[in-house]
Order: sequence, then structure tokens, then C-alpha cells
Amino acid sequence: MRTAGVTGILGGGPAGRTAALRLAQSGQEVTLVEKGAIGGQCLHYGCMMVCALNEAARVHAAARNLHSLGILSSVPDIQFPRLLAEMKRVQEKIAGILDAETREAGVSIVYGKEGRFENGTMYIDCDVIATDAVIIATGSEPNIPRVPGIDFEGVITPHSIPDMAALPRSLVIIGGGVMAAELAFIFQEFGVEVHLVSRSRFLKMFHPKLVHLARNELSGTKILENTVLKGIRGNTRVAGVVLEGEDGVTELSCDAVLIAAGLNARSDMIVGIDKRPNGEIIVDRKMRTSMPGVYACGDVTGSPRLTPVARAEGIVAAENILGREREMDYSAIPRSMNLFQEYAFVDGETSSAVSAMTPGPAGPGTFWSVPSGRTGFARVSADPGTGKVCGVQTVAPAAGIIAAYSAFLIRQETGIASFEDFMEVHPMADGVYPLMKYLAGKFRNGNIP
Repeated sequence: MRTAGVTGILGGGPAGRTAALRLAQSGQEVTLVEKGAIGGQCLHYGCMMVCALNEAARVHAAARNLHSLGILSSVPDIQFPRLLAEMKRVQEKIAGILDAETREAGVSIVYGKEGRFENGTMYIDCDVIATDAVIIATGSEPNIPRVPGIDFEGVITPHSIPDMAALPRSLVIIGGGVMAAELAFIFQEFGVEVHLVSRSRFLKMFHPKLVHLARNELSGTKILENTVLKGIRGNTRVAGVVLEGEDGVTELSCDAVLIAAGLNARSDMIVGIDKRPNGEIIVDRKMRTSMPGVYACGDVTGSPRLTPVARAEGIVAAENILGREREMDYSAIPRSMNLFQEYAFVDGETSSAVSAMTPGPAGPGTFWSVPSGRTGFARVSADPGTGKVCGVQTVAPAAGIIAAYSAFLIRQETGIASFEDFMEVHPMADGVYPLMKYLAGKFRNGNIP
């Protein structure tokens, strides 16, 4: 087992930082190069940014609902510039904590310089860095469509949201995935007229019932499916978009365009390692690249581009550098989305799976949603042959936590019968656990198809 050695890491996001901590704690000398701020896209332009904006949007949505019921006399206004300023302040504080934690573990951090890897050698700017191993965790960047007008003022990405001066009156969001849906909810709740343009089916990875519920929450957003952006109208500033869909080419007026159409690997500074045509670095389950001693992890390697997956890949890379053979497991990965409610699922089921579903019960976070019928949803699936849990979908407060534990149970190949004696907390606003008990009874009695 190897402990001593020198490892260079390019990128201080979830993958790179997690790997750095594991290596330093095991006696490695680690140099981490981060051109921007530690924490990566997740902290500054992704998960944490959405959390900050979503929390304000949820409070506003809850106030609107309570006002409609006569409980609140008014609905407060969103002070958008102040919201962004306070969000940045908190992000900087979190980044400071991450920096201190990383340095205290023994990692040397180099900020503000361009790290690169060329043909077996790691550089910081023009200086060669001697290493025994290298981890490439350079992350990703927004996928920007190459269409006329894409450089106009008023075209934004998740990376430029923190620098917005004010809310637009009307916004077109390009994208049909989780980020696009989350931002649509946020901006619609802030009073913006929102159109969402999806190249294919909206939220195509989600169960149809979850998509239906999401559409209900996005009732203030016009969703256009199977539609592509052909261009942006205006002079130097956005005045509208040109779209092509099933009914041909149409134009739509707007004040701003938000590009949330996925991510591209950030790997231009990496030379001499096998990549896919789209720039993603090719790795095996041990996170090894085509060059011995060089590893890659996180968004730069491609899908699923989730923070917990990036962290896990960072640990796998570090463990293999330390001589502790370990492979990445991509089975039963939990996923989530935050609108007013949390949407989450973990899916390992087959077409033969036995499933049961139910509306979410009234409970903490959903009681005042009963009048509108938006209390959530739960679905649980089990393998008919083995009785093992194989899928969970839920819409409820803390749905992400439920999906995470469900993923763990699926990985442990837990049988549905184990839940017959499960004792849940009450009151709760999730239907997963009652469904687990229901299916456990069906399997015990042999009452399955």
C-alpha cells in the first residue's frame, strides 16, 4: 500500500477537493490548482445557487398560497438585487470554510493560475510541477448553442445569474432538464413571464407522474417541447428568439434568454490523453485515463454530472493512487429536483417489477397544500422474483433524503419484507414508507402478479 508520494490535482470542485482530502489524510503531498474559487460549479453556479434562489421562491409561493386562503394579508415582494448580494456573501463564507478545511488537511492550494496537463507533464502557468500521480477534475461549463445573436446583451447562463442587475420582464429558458425546470420555477415565482424551450421531451428521465406534477407546479411557465433555438433577435440586446418546432419556425418576444441546455467537459487544457469527440476524458471504473498514473473524475468525464457521484469518483481515484484498489459503482444513483416540492427518484427496476403508488399524505410542509390537491406522490417497486426493493419515486419534503436512503437499500439488495416491521415518524408528508409496508404484506401473502 503506497502512502508517500506527490499528487497534483487540477480543479477544486467536489471531485478534486474530495480526492485531495483523502490523499492528504493518507500522507500524500498534494498540490491542488484552482483557477477560480474552491467549491467548483456546485457551490457557485449550480446546486447551492439554485438552493439559495429556490428557498426564496418557495417562501414566496407559500406566502401566495396562504394569502389565497386568507391567512396572510399580503404577499411580500422579492428584492432581487439584495437576494443575489446576500447569496454571494454566503457562498464566499462557505468557500472560506472549504478552503480552511482543505488546507488544514495538509493540501497546498494554488489559486488564480491556469493548471494544465500536456503529454505526461503537469504545469501551473509555465512552471513544470513534478508529480507521481495527477488527477484531472477540471469540471464542466455551460453548453452554449452556436446560433445568431448568442453574444447579445441579455443572454445569460447559470454562471452569469449572480451578476444580473435586475429581473427581466420576460425570459426564455433553453433546456428541458432539471436545471431548466428549477430555474423556470424560480423566475416564474419572482414574477417573470417564462417560456421553457426543450429540444426533446420535458424532464425525459422522470417518471410520467412526476412530470405531470412538475407541470402543475410550473403552471406559470409555457413549456414548448421538441423545439430548438435557431437564433436570437435584436440589435445588440435581446428582443426575442427564433424557434423551430413541430409546427415550423416561430418567433417569440422576450427581454432575456437563459441557456440551461446541459454542460460540456472542460478539457481544452488537457493534451495527450484519450477523450471522446465532445471533450470528455475517457476513464475506467478505477478512474484511470489512457496514461498511467493519470486519473480523471467529476464532470470532465461526462454523465451523470452529479455532485455526490463526483465526490465518490474522487475517492475512487485517490484510493487507487494509494494502492488500495477500488472501482466506481454507478448502480442505483439517487437524483433530485427542487421546485416548490422536492422531486427525487432512484430507479433500478425492470418492466416486470411490482409497483404501488399513492398521493402524498398531508404533513409537515404539505398541510396547506391540501386545498389545491398538491400534497405530493410516492411510488415503490420491488422485484417479483426476489422481493428486493428496486425503485422509488417520491415528491415530498425531504424527498432527496428518502431517495438517498432508498438507493442505499437497493444497493444492499434489501427485501421489501424487511419493511413490514418498519416504524416511521408521524406526522410525515411522504407516502414511501406506507407503500413499503403495503408491498411487504402483498409479498408475504403471495398476492403478487
